[in-house]
Amino acid sequence: MNDAATRRIAAFLARPAVAAVLAALNPKDEETRIIGGAVRNLLLDEPVGDVDLATTALPQETIRLGRAAGYKAVPTGLEHGTVTLVRDGASFEVTTLRRDVETDGRRAKVAFGRDFAEDALRRDFTINALGLDRHGGLHDYGEGLADLAARRIRFIGDPAERIREDYLRILRFFRFHARYGHGGPDPLGLAACILGRAGLEGLSRERVRAELLKLLVAPGAVGAVTAMARAGLLMPLIGGVPYLSRFAATVGGDAEAGREAQLCPTFRLAALAVAVGEDALRLRERLRLSNEEFDRVERIAAALEALSGRAVSPTIATLRRLAQRIGADAVAAGLVLLTASAGELRGEEAQALIADLDRTPPFLPSGRDVLACGVPAGPKVGRVLEAARSAWIEAGCPAGQVEQAAFVYRAISALAG
Repeated sequence: MNDAATRRIAAFLARPAVAAVLAALNPKDEETRIIGGAVRNLLLDEPVGDVDLATTALPQETIRLGRAAGYKAVPTGLEHGTVTLVRDGASFEVTTLRRDVETDGRRAKVAFGRDFAEDALRRDFTINALGLDRHGGLHDYGEGLADLAARRIRFIGDPAERIREDYLRILRFFRFHARYGHGGPDPLGLAACILGRAGLEGLSRERVRAELLKLLVAPGAVGAVTAMARAGLLMPLIGGVPYLSRFAATVGGDAEAGREAQLCPTFRLAALAVAVGEDALRLRERLRLSNEEFDRVERIAAALEALSGRAVSPTIATLRRLAQRIGADAVAAGLVLLTASAGELRGEEAQALIADLDRTPPFLPSGRDVLACGVPAGPKVGRVLEAARSAWIEAGCPAGQVEQAAFVYRAISALAG
């Protein structure tokens, strides 16, 4: 560990919230350490999110110690020894040291213990088995420091055994490699993932979705997804053939069009696995997408269906009409994906079209305005607005309430005739 890492650790331990919880949970007869991701990210000089703690104290003792120090103690997982302590807006997940008694590939029965090494070695990867005590001492039971320095993701012990304990670790292997690894995946880990791939079928689709969406936005997503596809691990997850070249071109390309959208996990899922509406329906079933996730993926699919296979680039009027139906964000996403499909659309064309679409002013007239013109409530109100909006788009989308109101009057006259 270099001097810079030592200083970062000292500064982190001196944070009032961290110092306070470690003081509360390290009485004379117990010990509590920071574990896992917080230690890993400190050493990598990356932002630290959640701070997880491992303790020799049993859950009820953790609750007693926490409450004595003014924390609210939430029994978030007592059967697995986990208590969440909350005070002054800061929360810490505290888990009693454990050892696995029985596993079925999805969940484990555990027994509580007092051995930090035994607890660390039941974890998934060496870089997640690091511990940090309140005095700044680093504890490494699985060569995690060496692997962290080499940016290498390795399972602790026998990879096949770690995977049999929880088959979700197959996806975590690729996600952590995409986030922290360099080069190709660890060969032994990759071989074990292939060997254990049938176990993925027994996982809840919600867990699979969560891991996959995190993987897709990791810095090394292209390499990890490609490795999964070559290993035969990707198609069973998404239920279809992946668009690897389009995904690689979209995620790793230089085009600035839609750059913000490209960081969205559902956009990346669409880039990888969607061409038509049926693909969105399949993904909703395979991955148990939330309503919001499915809505976005389905709208991107609609954009691709509407815009793909054209002999000439779409006009801005075409895009505006489509945006009125499925949303400008989905149209922009579709254009970005078309730039990544061979021969569909040049990047500079997509950028110009997206910029024009972004400059489209809002259409201000509403149903209330139509009613105020004397149109009776009912289906005709919607037809008037649709006709007015269509004429407004064809006229170049002028801004201003007065100018836009004229399209409503014309639509009413046209429909009356």
